[in-house]
Amino acid sequence: MNKTGNPLDLREWLKRIDQIGELDHCLGAHPNLEIGAISQLNVKKENHKALLFDDIVGYPKGYRVLTCSTGSKKRLASILRLPSPNTHQDLIESLRDKPAEWLSKAKDFTPTPVSHGPILENVMQGDAVDLNQFPAVLWNKDDGGKYIGTGCSVVSQDLESGWVNVGTYRVMLQSKNKVGLMIIPGKHAHIQHTKYMDAKKPFPVVIILGADPLNYLISGIEVPFDVSEFNYIGAILGQPVEVIQGDVTNLPFPSAAEIVLEGWVYPGDQAPEGPFGEFLGYYTSGSSLASVVTVEKLYYRNNPIILGSPPSKPPNDYSYSKSVMRSALLFNSIVAAGVPNVQSVWAHEIGGSRMFNVISIKQKYAGHARQAGHILSQCGVGAYMSRYSIVVDEDIDPSNLSEVMWAVATRSDPVNDIDFIQRGVGSQSDPMSVAQTLKAPFASKAIIDACRPFEYLSTFPKVVDVSEDLEKHVKKKWPNLL
Repeated sequence: MNKTGNPLDLREWLKRIDQIGELDHCLGAHPNLEIGAISQLNVKKENHKALLFDDIVGYPKGYRVLTCSTGSKKRLASILRLPSPNTHQDLIESLRDKPAEWLSKAKDFTPTPVSHGPILENVMQGDAVDLNQFPAVLWNKDDGGKYIGTGCSVVSQDLESGWVNVGTYRVMLQSKNKVGLMIIPGKHAHIQHTKYMDAKKPFPVVIILGADPLNYLISGIEVPFDVSEFNYIGAILGQPVEVIQGDVTNLPFPSAAEIVLEGWVYPGDQAPEGPFGEFLGYYTSGSSLASVVTVEKLYYRNNPIILGSPPSKPPNDYSYSKSVMRSALLFNSIVAAGVPNVQSVWAHEIGGSRMFNVISIKQKYAGHARQAGHILSQCGVGAYMSRYSIVVDEDIDPSNLSEVMWAVATRSDPVNDIDFIQRGVGSQSDPMSVAQTLKAPFASKAIIDACRPFEYLSTFPKVVDVSEDLEKHVKKKWPNLL
């Protein structure tokens, strides 16, 4: 049985990040609130590391939970198989052209079925299935239950075309062989699920609870309809994903996955699920009925690892990866729309990578800043939930909130430099949609021009600051001090 050399082996990735000092271990944490609290406090530290929990109270030694996997530029670059960056902007630049390249190549990387793999080390079926052996975490005190799937991937298939989709949806433990699956309406799996329910047929599902974070990362982005995320992952890796075809559903899953649940959603089988925190850091919905997956077969490795990704007030477990990937997409969209001299873009974690976005430009003509701001706010990638769009000059780092707000405070006039858009694209996930009790998810938008006035560029007061050359000189001369 091949236990090494698989490019989607989580344990191989953990070795790589451990070698570069990006992994910490935590022993003896309690699954009720402690794992969640430690993870939330960890991700708010500067230069925090991924956390691997073991000796979890109430569970066998070796049954582990990994959190904070995608939360640094070095870890994220490692996941995406990109060069290790020095800055956020380095990572965005190396990522910018990759999604289009990966998508164009995806058709050439159909998954390769294999008959072996670490995931087959332990197999349970029927009455022997027992999900209670795995650490199910109560992440936050107001959650509606224990969640076994947060950094997970859900594999499903279209009833008509056979298209295999992989998406990220939360999974709540219901009993030893049942889990609640909350599939958001409109998402690809929900479209597939509806077809089966309309045909009064059971919906086949595979849930991957642990794998290389690349699997989770790609299942959580907008891969186009009819393209399988497994093909897309293969394009990133440069080789097809090795998959096992499930005995029960015939759905594929990575041969090096950690824990895999295989089963069915039977028509009409629902149970209360939630509440659960959302990506903006609020509980915006209560308990509701969700589909129930009856697990017919369970696969898991020795000493399995669950990939956890708990939501909380940003920054949270997964907000950094969303910021980087959305920043690259925004950058490309704005350039494609014809905005010149774009220096950098950053979708801030504090806005869930959607609600507070900043672009820096080198002004070329009158109206350039407003053009950039409105396109940032309303382009296809940016329109959804884009509450604040801020434009700054090229000397401002969009990812540095202190610099951005300094520019807002000193280079904008509230009366002249803030534009508003009413009845823009919003979301029911926005806590303000609850506060405003809107019948439809509209949202107003603000575009803030925090650039130096174009007509006064040559006479605007000079900035008091250390020059770039002098900064390099003193840092080199006093490295221990600076």
